[in-house]
Amino acid sequence: MAKGKLTFADIDVSVNVPAGTRVIEVSEKVGAGIIYGCREGDCGTCLMKVEDGMENLSEPTVLEDKVLKENMAGKDMRCACQAQIIGEGEVKIKPA
Repeated sequence: MAKGKLTFADIDVSVNVPAGTRVIEVSEKVGAGIIYGCREGDCGTCLMKVEDGMENLSEPTVLEDKVLKENMAGKDMRCACQAQIIGEGEVKIKPA
């Protein structure tokens, strides 16, 4: 199974994770500063800034895209509860 590298810039921790893993799952395990409310992509609490590797994340769902627009999120922002690691690339993030 393909593994990607996820780096949390706020705590300077990198983790290799299987493709398909949601960012929020890893954030909880390593103690990163991403908070969340619903885990369903509806509240926008878990916004994160993608500093590098946006191409290594799943495309936003229609619901996530709506939440991003409602929160006036920049093009480098995603919801950690919805974004999944894809492929074998590296993604560097931090809380929004």
